[in-house]
Amino acid sequence: MNEITELLGIRLPILQGGMTWVSDWHLVSAVSEAGGLGLIMTGSAPPDYVREQIRAVRAATDKPFGVNVVMLNENVDDLMQLMIDEKVPVITAGAGNPGKYVPALKEAGVKVVPVVASVALAKRLERAGADALVAEGLESGGHIGDITTMALVPQVVDAVSVPVIAAGGIADGRGMAAAFLLGAKGVQIGTRLLAARETNIAQAYKDRVVAAGDSDTIVTGRSTGHPCRVLKTKYMKEILRREKEGIEPEEFELLMTGTLRKAAVDGDLEGGSFMAGQIAGLVKKEETVAEILDDLMDGMRAAFAAQEGCFK
Repeated sequence: MNEITELLGIRLPILQGGMTWVSDWHLVSAVSEAGGLGLIMTGSAPPDYVREQIRAVRAATDKPFGVNVVMLNENVDDLMQLMIDEKVPVITAGAGNPGKYVPALKEAGVKVVPVVASVALAKRLERAGADALVAEGLESGGHIGDITTMALVPQVVDAVSVPVIAAGGIADGRGMAAAFLLGAKGVQIGTRLLAARETNIAQAYKDRVVAAGDSDTIVTGRSTGHPCRVLKTKYMKEILRREKEGIEPEEFELLMTGTLRKAAVDGDLEGGSFMAGQIAGLVKKEETVAEILDDLMDGMRAAFAAQEGCFK
């Protein structure tokens, strides 16, 4: 038990990333049942879909869970009200500043854990009343900032008094141990859970993650101000090439529309956008969620034990 497990009412200090078109009730309930905190994705989803997911999770588990609210969602006001109406235990919020929503959420009993990519935003959200923060480095899949996890986490830890959860580039017990040594009280895992048996996505997506190596991701979207890390495909490399040539934001949006669904639902290797982090090279096989979380904890303990006495 530590500050994060006590705050969120969970057994293990592990959060599951809220991955668009990936983190539905199947994965979320499995993570929560295994002792972590499952997080329902919102992405660009409408409130009715998110409500259905919340109720499906509650039907599948009585353990704590949460919702990841993407601030770029055009329905963000309605989604935040939905969190209050449904009495969601926890929300994380990324790709923007959720500060104005924090007072109403906390008044409704919702624990608020924003995702930050800078010390400045971390300080601002602590002042707004955040219960904890996820410090996410640029190694992660999906929307990213400009600072690595190794550099970001200790600076956020030193800047705020609320517990910090490390995210980005963590897929095994060694990474988890490193996050704790940097001052984090928990970790958020995304890419490794893409290959979980309970993750309800196309098999082609899982296979692509398992086959990935250390240099198999690229970042698109820098030209729009919303960089996003994805697995290399012919289509994504073509988009990146056109960005470098000066593509208009409207054309970029048109080319990217629907690509996340094509990846997760259809397994479309030609036209899909397969979000994954740089740590994908450590994902070697499909496993159950429980096996993954247990391996993370066992690996962390082994990593700490292996270092005992090495500096005497």
